[in-house]
Amino acid sequence: MNLNQVTLPAREVAPAVAFYRRLGLRLIVDALPRYVRFECPDGDSTLSVEQTDATGPPSATVVYFECEDLDGMVDCLVAAGVEFEQLPADQPWLWREARLKDPAGNRLCLYRAGPSRRHPPWRVNAEVTLECRA
Repeated sequence: MNLNQVTLPAREVAPAVAFYRRLGLRLIVDALPRYVRFECPDGDSTLSVEQTDATGPPSATVVYFECEDLDGMVDCLVAAGVEFEQLPADQPWLWREARLKDPAGNRLCLYRAGPSRRHPPWRVNAEVTLECRA
C-alpha cells in the first residue's frame, strides 16, 4: 500500500491553482471551477483541491511537504508574497518546520526532516502484519 493523494476542500478552487503552483506543484488536472489536481515535483504523490459547500470549523488536518532547502524555499515564497504563520524553526522531534495556510484555510507545513522522518532515534521496530493483501 502506498499513499498517493490527499484531497483538500475549498469553497473556491481557482485561488488554489496560483497558490500551489507558487509552491512548485504542477497542475495535471484542470476541471475548474470544481476540481484541480497537482503533482509534486519530487516523488509520485498528488494533491487535489475539490469544491465543497460545507460550512463549519476548519479541519485540524495538516498536509506536510518536505523541502530539501526549507529555508531557501521559505525565503523565496516570502519574497513572492506568501504569508507564513511560523517561519522555519527547529523542533524537538528533529524536524525543521514552517507553517502556513492555503487560500481555503487548509493548514500546511513545509519541513525538512532528512532521515529522522522515517528513522527517528525513538522509532518502534515492530513487525508489520498485513491482514489483507490483494
